[in-house]
Amino acid sequence: MTSKTTDDFASRIATAYASQGAALELGRGMQDGAVHPDAVVRVPAAMCNRHGLIAGATGTGKTKTLQLMAEQLSAMGVPVFAADVKGDLSGLSRPGLQSDAVSRRAGELGIEWNPNGFPVTFLSLGGLGPGVPVRSTITEFGPQLLAKVMDANETQASSLSLVFRYADDNDLALLDLADLREVLRFLDSDEGKDELKAIGGLSTATTGVLLRKIVELEDQGGEAFFGEPELEVADLLRTTPEGQGVISCLELAAVQDKPRMFSTFLMWLLAELFHDLPEVGDLDKPKLVFFFDEAHLLFSDASDAFLEQVTQTVRLIRSKGVGVFFVTQLPDDVPDAILAQLGNRVQHALRAFTPRDAKALKAAVTTYPNTDDYDLEEDLTQLGTGEAMVTILSERGAPTPVVWTRLRPPLSLMAAVETDAVDRAARDSSLWSKYAEEIDRESAREKLGARMAEAAEAAAAKNEAVVAETPKAPPARRESKKKNDDNAVLGYLKSREGRSMVNTVARGVFGLLRKRR
Repeated sequence: MTSKTTDDFASRIATAYASQGAALELGRGMQDGAVHPDAVVRVPAAMCNRHGLIAGATGTGKTKTLQLMAEQLSAMGVPVFAADVKGDLSGLSRPGLQSDAVSRRAGELGIEWNPNGFPVTFLSLGGLGPGVPVRSTITEFGPQLLAKVMDANETQASSLSLVFRYADDNDLALLDLADLREVLRFLDSDEGKDELKAIGGLSTATTGVLLRKIVELEDQGGEAFFGEPELEVADLLRTTPEGQGVISCLELAAVQDKPRMFSTFLMWLLAELFHDLPEVGDLDKPKLVFFFDEAHLLFSDASDAFLEQVTQTVRLIRSKGVGVFFVTQLPDDVPDAILAQLGNRVQHALRAFTPRDAKALKAAVTTYPNTDDYDLEEDLTQLGTGEAMVTILSERGAPTPVVWTRLRPPLSLMAAVETDAVDRAARDSSLWSKYAEEIDRESAREKLGARMAEAAEAAAAKNEAVVAETPKAPPARRESKKKNDDNAVLGYLKSREGRSMVNTVARGVFGLLRKRR
């Protein structure tokens, strides 16, 4: 920290972070290691759809900050969607436990701490792990996101787009991976190649690679995720009869070793929200706040086209009343084009153990508003657990001064709930009967299967007709024997013995004729 001390620190911070409307209370400002209970740090609810970043090294308190914001949003009637990668957020459903650390933190901040649980619906990817199974059809997922999941290169992604276009033009519903596989096989067959030529063609080599990638995706559990019934985004916008926003918690602990699949699913969900929700402009509070945990996984090895799609979605979804908070370790995990759109920042401690960390630290400092209260390059490495450098957008849309904030402890349980309890809660949810049982209606697989069967029957009938019209030839063995016998007789007649026999027979015949005369 700098040695500069100002007597009006608390009043300056309280004024800068004041809010006329509903607001999320993050904590209290600190200066020179001391907490100022009057320096209240808030995020106006109306600014939550200006998006945000929660960043920091492992163990610095990012998940607890997410938990703190989620429960306050729920309390003011705003639905929340959160990805729970490690299972820690399941504690939102239960009241927190009193402890010396919690009591001490509450006393330092000058607040009352009353434990409370919040309404949570647990979801899972296709039933992999506890939670209501959520799925997407291949068609709705789209070729770009699917290419991201499959780690396809540009050529393969382009070929996937052709396949999707063909399926759409020919009313072939792509519901699951089996449907996509059958369409690929058909288009690579003699019957399908001519049809695909009209829209660009598909090489056998590319088809083979895509088929192998489908098998890899199935091995990762992808066949459970793709299918019907598909998740309706309206089910993420629910409130309780008491007016609390329902927190939809996507449990990912069972698939955390499949980061490409679940991170891309989160992007699909965000795109679906953008597509389905109407324009609403600026609201007093958002319709939904979306917490995108482990955000670096989404952008790792992403194509330019994919990044462009994500950037456009984040930029425009604000007008649909949706706020997006990216949660990750380093600020540069998020591309600059997206980072520039994030108006709220909660930066936990950064470590400078590696050259990349040091570079990220310097880059982060340059993005903060100027401050005389702190030496950011030094202080960002000195933040304790549950502390963060905060700057947000005020109600008039201007950046607030940077403030070292000691954060409030969440009211809910700051630990994971037992898996059995999560499973029971999911089965008791009103969504269980809607999504638990998978539906397998007629799709591309069945239609192409019937088409290929008809083609095979037609080919067999044609072959039978050709055989029936062809004249029967004499048996090959008898013809061969007769030909051989004829050759033997001619050979004998041409020999000396044969000619002598012919002359003898001729003389006998003429002698008989003379006697008759």
